[in-house]
Amino acid sequence: MKVHPHLHGRGDGKDLEKVCQGTRPESKPELTTLCSLVQHENSTGLNFQDLMVRQGAIDSPPKTPFILGFECAGEVEEVGEGVEGFKVGDRVVALPEYRAWAELVLVPAQYVYHLPPGLSFLDAAALTMNYLVAYILLFELGGLSPGKSVLLHSAGGGVGQAVAQLCRTVSDVTVFGVASKTKHEALKSTIDQVLERGSDYASEVRKLCPEGVDIVLDCLCGEECNRGYSLLKAMGKYILYGSSNVVTGETKSFFSVAKSWWQVDKISPIKLFDENKSLSGFNLRHLLYQQNGAPYVKGIMDSVFALWKDGKIKPVVDSTWALEDVPEAMQKMHDRKNIGKIVLDPSLEPKPKPATPAKGKAKGDKNDDKKKDEEKKEDDKKDEEGETPATDSAAG
Repeated sequence: MKVHPHLHGRGDGKDLEKVCQGTRPESKPELTTLCSLVQHENSTGLNFQDLMVRQGAIDSPPKTPFILGFECAGEVEEVGEGVEGFKVGDRVVALPEYRAWAELVLVPAQYVYHLPPGLSFLDAAALTMNYLVAYILLFELGGLSPGKSVLLHSAGGGVGQAVAQLCRTVSDVTVFGVASKTKHEALKSTIDQVLERGSDYASEVRKLCPEGVDIVLDCLCGEECNRGYSLLKAMGKYILYGSSNVVTGETKSFFSVAKSWWQVDKISPIKLFDENKSLSGFNLRHLLYQQNGAPYVKGIMDSVFALWKDGKIKPVVDSTWALEDVPEAMQKMHDRKNIGKIVLDPSLEPKPKPATPAKGKAKGDKNDDKKKDEEKKEDDKKDEEGETPATDSAAG
């Protein structure tokens, strides 16, 4: 039996202790038409969206208990009736709507993609969702071309590192990346100008680019929307693709959600018309599962895999974790301490847990300690008076 990370409740670290209590179902789910059953014995990705689902900070979250996860890489174990293009044993990556952290995942075939030869399951789990999102942001919505400039929030995250690499596939593109101070040294090789999170980065950008930047990629929302829009030059594009600012603690805060949205200025189409600027939004989950975007996404995945085969991109893996260590992996992402993708590997052994310290000493132990303290004080007093302690006398 393998451990499956189940979510039994919403929110804080105590709930995370319950995440890893699930086990493999005794019976295999029945296959339905146009579905492939993917066995993900190898790797699955951890995304910030998983944290938001855990807190119930997304629209229409599933009822608990359920299995988290939106992407997994492995082999096809069974193929549903009528499915074409897949066979048992195919190496694939899949984007199911939840349950990606299970050993066996039932996925509609339209969300399953063949892996190019040579791409490992680990790299596939680090590549798929992050580079898919980054590619759409830059090339489909942003219209990235030579000589343009990009302002990127959360530059050290999985999507941030994917954006930085994809920008390098176009000549003379300048990348401004906002990240925590502790990540700056590590990001200097991929980001042209690293800016400190929480600082007045807008002033720094204006000093370097008085006219503004061409593309702003915002995964934070809230007041960052207003700053981002103000930094656009004429013909610039602001793109919102997340709202991670609502995740400010271990549990969902309705105040944080309300504050995040109320801080956003309401910009009229007339203002956009007068200023020659554009606003866009992108939600991959909605595009795939609610808006029939699977054929479009399949074409983008082909483009991403082609870039990988040409050696133009290479996924950045921050760390790999056993499924039993999901709470710790989530905490690392929550604290924004990762640089690149966090990947879960079912084959790994969980990390040793530190021994729980004793909450207190037994009553007898406390009395013994108290007696020793009193004896020591008495000996010290005798030393000051020039007397020989009884213990030293016996030893002599």
